[in-house]
Amino acid sequence: MRTLIIGYGNFDRQDDGLAWHVLKEVRKLLDMDAPESVPEYFDRDGDTVFVFKLQLLPEDAEEIARFERVCFIDAHTGAVPEPVHVEQLLSAWQHSPLTHHLTPNSLLSMIQAVYGKSLPAILVSVRGYEFEFTNSLSGRSALLVPQAANIIYNWIREAQSSN
Repeated sequence: MRTLIIGYGNFDRQDDGLAWHVLKEVRKLLDMDAPESVPEYFDRDGDTVFVFKLQLLPEDAEEIARFERVCFIDAHTGAVPEPVHVEQLLSAWQHSPLTHHLTPNSLLSMIQAVYGKSLPAILVSVRGYEFEFTNSLSGRSALLVPQAANIIYNWIREAQSSN
């Protein structure tokens, strides 16, 4: 089952780059290399593909539609109660007050409208606490990375074992 793990955020804004750190940790759990630099794609031709982006874009719909399921990873600022929040996503267009912000749900809606494909998808959202101009995580957010990575690792393994 082809799986896309897509993290997004600004790597140079401290905890906003949480997704990159979670991606690296998941790769370590899967015994894969975990590069120190921030490539956009790695292992593009494998069964599990990892992507890190600044933000989600409408153009991502074409790439995501090539997969059978997708996991989105992002930082949150406390809008949800749990430090590590996991939710099943549904295809639903969501209006954003920001002109440059596209939600995973809206992206799934685009995929369904354009490609007629409905993907199983989850969002793993990790609490960010500090958003200064640095690429190192705050101590509180760094403590949450292993928990988020384990959730995604188990999600990947569950699909592999059901095939």
